Amino acid sequence: MKKCFFLAVLLLVFAATGAKAAEGPEYVGWRTCSKCHDQQGASWRESGHAKAFESLKPNVKEEAKRNAGLDPAKDYTQDKNCVGCHVTGFGHASGYRIGMDANEARVLVGVGCESCHGAGGDYRREHAAAEDKLKTTGESTDRNVLVEAKQNFDYEKACARCHLNYEGSQWAETTLPLSPFTPTVDPKYHFDFDKAVRDTGEKKAVHTHYRLRGVFTGGSVPAIRAEIQKTAKEPEE
Repeated sequence: MKKCFFLAVLLLVFAATGAKAAEGPEYVGWRTCSKCHDQQGASWRESGHAKAFESLKPNVKEEAKRNAGLDPAKDYTQDKNCVGCHVTGFGHASGYRIGMDANEARVLVGVGCESCHGAGGDYRREHAAAEDKLKTTGESTDRNVLVEAKQNFDYEKACARCHLNYEGSQWAETTLPLSPFTPTVDPKYHFDFDKAVRDTGEKKAVHTHYRLRGVFTGGSVPAIRAEIQKTAKEPEE
């Protein structure tokens, strides 16, 4: 199977084919998400995911590139086979596009909120309505309205699309382009979803997890999400 050149350093977004951007859900960018989830946004901006696009630039992560058979001096930011796992929404009409205006691209470079949680255009209205309901009536909203609005709760699959998309992977849905960053190149590329999303003290999670304020309750959520909420940090007022 053909290997393609893209970095897989803490990456979570859809692999790209480079075809014409498809119509689909609207990607709004991390800044929109951070207007309400400001503390999560601040934590994310310090993470490897936020800086993922930087690793595509020439002479960055030189040793890692060299070990994977890549050219450390090459600029991979223009390579359609690479950017998909370093930006948000690549391959979608409202997502990141190679050559797009720099100001517009600012909120889409890096593996942003929507890479794991789904395109914000599908569910941000539900978030706003639920927030208003809680403030005015004190009542929470059933989380299933988010599931129906296609907010992505399959976090594990979102991670696997980049972290496990390499030749020899046991993930059943591997597809081109494949990552050259495999556990045979370096054991650090072995990906364990449960370990990756937890903050163990020695290793920080994707971003700091904060206790949610009860805007949404019930519904279908992954078991690991409920577990993380038990020890999540209390948000600052």
